[in-house]
Formats: sequence, structure tokens, C-alpha cells
Amino acid sequence: MDHFSLIGGQLHAEQVPLARIADEVGSPVYVYSRATLERHADVFREGLAGVPRKHLAFAVKSNPNLAVLKVLAKRGYGADVVSGGELDRALAAGMAPADIVFSGVGKTADEIRHALATGIGQFNIESEEEGEMLAAIADSMGLTAAAVLRINPDVDAGTHAKISTGKADNKFGVGLHVGPGIYGRLSQLPGIGLRGVAVHIGSQLLSLDPLEAAFGKIGQLVADLRGSGHIITHVDLGGGLGVPYQADSNPPSPAEYGALVARVTRDWDATIQFEPGRVIAGNAGVLLTRVIRVKPGIKHPFVVVDAAMNDLARPALYDAWHDFEAVVPDGTRMTANIVGPVCESGDTFAMNRDIDTVAAGDLAVFRTAGAYGATMASSYNSRGIVAEVLVDGDRFAVVANRITPAEIMAAEQVPDWL
Repeated sequence: MDHFSLIGGQLHAEQVPLARIADEVGSPVYVYSRATLERHADVFREGLAGVPRKHLAFAVKSNPNLAVLKVLAKRGYGADVVSGGELDRALAAGMAPADIVFSGVGKTADEIRHALATGIGQFNIESEEEGEMLAAIADSMGLTAAAVLRINPDVDAGTHAKISTGKADNKFGVGLHVGPGIYGRLSQLPGIGLRGVAVHIGSQLLSLDPLEAAFGKIGQLVADLRGSGHIITHVDLGGGLGVPYQADSNPPSPAEYGALVARVTRDWDATIQFEPGRVIAGNAGVLLTRVIRVKPGIKHPFVVVDAAMNDLARPALYDAWHDFEAVVPDGTRMTANIVGPVCESGDTFAMNRDIDTVAAGDLAVFRTAGAYGATMASSYNSRGIVAEVLVDGDRFAVVANRITPAEIMAAEQVPDWL
């Protein structure tokens, strides 16, 4: 459930007409619903009621907006970060350092020092070399870094190849077959306190079967490590639960996911960590756009909107689906291709799509755009960076200013020898 609905024939975010936001802020613009963020955060936590010891860390990469992070911090969520910049955002939003988990395969020495000085709760180590660097830096600072080792279980998540992270040829984690050896060697180093393992096999998972397969392998690894004398107190199960981008899709619910986790981890005797992102933020946002014109096509017309692939990259990157709806639908339908103004054939949101009838000047939304939307925006074609708005009941605020092409150009310098 989300809080974007028709009221009096017009699409609203909670009690705010989207047309009002377009009039006051312009388009394109991302619009987030606080009520939806809070509801999804609570539903995910409630789904894990059967897991007695748990830690929830929002995947900042999915939506790093400070206001969004503040909403989730107030809901008791920590942060899963993958860069020093994301760490600073989580801290600025009020997330406690002890509730921050630092993931990612390319942590630099400077980022590690910064995270250690901040006092974050855990590093998710993705290679033996990274573990050695972490141990050496922490030891030089007189600290011991709490950490877990990320395991690649070689499980096909059944998702798009570009968001699959748990197969043997993916760049993430260490192979299950070498994990125990690496764990044993890193555990002997001063400066590092290994306390468990982590796994994350991919994003937008629509079946629980791959997760159960991966968790089964991790459960056996935990038993094997304990059998070798290691003390395991934490197991990080990552995120990846899918959301319904299409109205007729039916991904597993948080309750179904939670029941699986409770069952497979029943005897692990560990704090189970989770890093949800898309499942919290995805349906909490839309990308509001205006139709520039409707251009005739060979088979179907092209609906040219003012949003583009630089604002919402997922369709160009992953052939991703986003429902497209008129803000003021008249009840009629049309078949059309939906495209943006960027000079790339890949700037295409949908082809041969059955949509609400729209004409030049009409407002429309791309649904389920609250995750991996604005965070992936760019200024390609010298376009501005899209604005972001947060709605709270009958009020709204701009939570990320539109950055104009002129402002972007002002950051550039031409050397005096040109």
C-alpha cells in the first residue's frame, strides 16, 4: 500500500495534489510520501517479529536523501553505507554511528580511517586484502574494528544480471569454498574483531527460493566456523526483497520473508542483521513529469515527457518497468511509446504501452520511483539535476533543490592558457 491516490479525480500524494507541486516546484520532480516510508518501515520490522535478535539498517544507496533518512532514523533504522559520502549522510540524518554498517568492495584507506574515527558499528569485509587493510589501519589507531566477512554463496538470485550479486562470477564477497580459510587468517590479526558472516545475493528478488538456498549455505558455514573454534555473534542477511513495479506482480511480503528467516535462523543463536532499501522506499516515491508533446509514430505515437534517462536511469540500465499514470485521467486509454528528450535511443521508458490518454501539457507520474531514482540522476546532455519533495499529510517541502545547468557549469573552470 502507498499513499498516492485519486482524490476528486486528481492524483494526490497523501493530501497534496501533485498538480500543486508541479506548479510550485516545476517538473520533473521526485515526490516522496512520509506516511508510506513510515508504513513500509514498520511493516518490514513487524514481518521480522519471529526473529528475537535483529538489527535493521536502511540501504542508503537506494535513497540517500537526508529527509528520507531522517524519517527512517526516527523509525529506529540504522544505515547500510557503501561510501564515505553515504556515511556522512547517515550521520547528518541522526543515525547513530553504532547502527551503521559499512559494505562495498572498494573501501579506501581514507574511508576506513574516517569510519573508524566515527565509531561505526560494523565493517562488512569483501576480500582478504580489504580485511588486512582494515586490521592494519585499526591497529595503527589503537582500535579494534568489529567486522563480518561477506560470503558469495554462488546462488542465482533469479533477478536482472546487473543487480545480481551472489553468483560465483560476481565481484562481491569471497567464495564459500575459501571463506573458512580467509576467516581463520583474518581472525588472527590485531586490530580486527571478526564476529560473523554476511550474505547478499541480489536486488529485486521475486522468489524466496534463492534466499532460502543462500541462507542454508550460510547456516552450515556458521556451524562449521563454530566447530573450528570461532565465536559467531552476528549474521548479516543483507536485503534484496522485491517490490511490485507492475500492478499484477506479487513479490513475497515482509511477513513471508520474515517467516522464512525465523525458520532457517532458529538455531543460529546470533543477532540477525538486515539491510532493506527498495522494499522501504520504492513505492514511497513517484517521478512527476509533464508531457512536452505527442509525436506521431509508425505504429504508435511517442509521448515525449520532460523527465529523461538522466533523471530516472533504471529503464535504460535494466529495461525496468515503471507504471505510467496521468495525474488527471479522463478514463480513456491509448497505446504509446513513452520517451524523454535526451539524445539517446536508450532514453525510452516504455514501448507499446497501454496508458492513460495524455496530451501536451498534461502531468503524469512514473510509479515506484522512490528507490534507485534520484540517487542515480546525472546532468547528461547538460540537463539540470532533478528536484525532490517530501509530503507530510497536507503539506510538502522541497528536500533537494533543483540544480540548474547554469549552477553545474559555474563549478567548471577554464584554464587561463586556453
